[in-house]
Amino acid sequence: MNKLLDLVIDRTGGWPDAAQEELAELVREIDAELNAGNYHATDEELAGIDRGLEDSTQRRFATEKEVEAVFAKHRRG
Repeated sequence: MNKLLDLVIDRTGGWPDAAQEELAELVREIDAELNAGNYHATDEELAGIDRGLEDSTQRRFATEKEVEAVFAKHRRG
């Protein structure tokens, strides 16, 4: 971090909660703009994608009955 940013961040600790929340939202917006399209999957996510691709290649798919069971389990009442 550069010195100016360090100084500003140090001062925000004494700000009212609403001002800190506003700053946090601005930082999130800037971060989202800077990182748009740069998502990096975790090793666990990549492994899951690989498993799914392998299942697809092997034509291992859930049956309609299995899919309906999952939806029934998680459907809101």
